[in-house]
Amino acid sequence: MSEQSWPSAISEIGPNLIRLRGYPVEELMGTLGFAEAIHLALLGELPDRATATILDAIFVSSLDHGTTPPSVLAARTVASTGAPLGSAVAAGFLAISKYHGGAIEDCMKTLEHAIAHAEKKNSTFVDAAATVVDAFKAKGQRISGFGHRLHTKDPRTTRLLALSDELGKSGHGVKMARAFVEVLAKSGTPLPLNVDGAIAAVLLDLKVPHTLANAFFMIARLPGLVAQAHEEQTRHKPMRTIDPKVATYDGPPLRHST
Repeated sequence: MSEQSWPSAISEIGPNLIRLRGYPVEELMGTLGFAEAIHLALLGELPDRATATILDAIFVSSLDHGTTPPSVLAARTVASTGAPLGSAVAAGFLAISKYHGGAIEDCMKTLEHAIAHAEKKNSTFVDAAATVVDAFKAKGQRISGFGHRLHTKDPRTTRLLALSDELGKSGHGVKMARAFVEVLAKSGTPLPLNVDGAIAAVLLDLKVPHTLANAFFMIARLPGLVAQAHEEQTRHKPMRTIDPKVATYDGPPLRHST
C-alpha cells in the first residue's frame, strides 16, 4: 500500500464491478432483504434469519411516530418554505440527537454497565439494576430508555421483546432491561421500558456495538421523515404555522396486515 492510499473494507468498486463486503451486489439484489443488507454494510457479515427478522421489526417500530417529534417538526417547517425534499428531510435528520433518537446508545451503555456490575459482584441482575438506579437517583439523572411522554405501556416494546424471546435471541441485554423494569416498578415512580430501551436491549444481545446503536433509529426514521415532508409539500399551504397539538389524523381507519 502506497503512502498516498488509504484502506476501506466496505465496498470494492471497479469497472463493471460492485462488491459490498466482498459480495457482488448483483448477487444480493433480489435475494437479500434491506435489513440483511444493512447488517452486512454496518457489521461486515450477513445475519442469520432470526437476526434479520428482529432488525426488520426494529426498523418498522421506529419508522414514524406522528407529527410531534422534533425531527418531524423540523422537516415539515423546512418543507413549508418551498425547500427541496432532500433539504427538508436533512433538516429533520439533523434534529435527531441526545434527547430525540439518541437514547439507544446511552441505554445500551447503562445495561452493559449493570451486567458488568452483576458479573463482578456475583449478584443477581435485579440487585445490579437496583444499584445502578440508586446511583442515577443520587446524581439526579434520568435513565435513558425508560419512560415515555405518551405511552405507559409501549406496544412496540412488548412486541419487540416477545419477538426476541420467540426467536431465541434474548440474552443478558433483555434480561437486564426487564430487571430495571422490575426495580423501577417498586420505586414509587414506575417508568416503563420504551421502544428505545427495548431496541437497546435487543441490539446488545445481537452483539451490535453501542457506537452504532443510534444508527438503527436514524435508518428507521428516515422514511417517516420523507413521508412527513412530502405530505407537508403536497397537502398544506407554504409558510404556515405548524402546531403539532392541533394536527388531526384523517388516514385509513384501523386495519390489519394479517
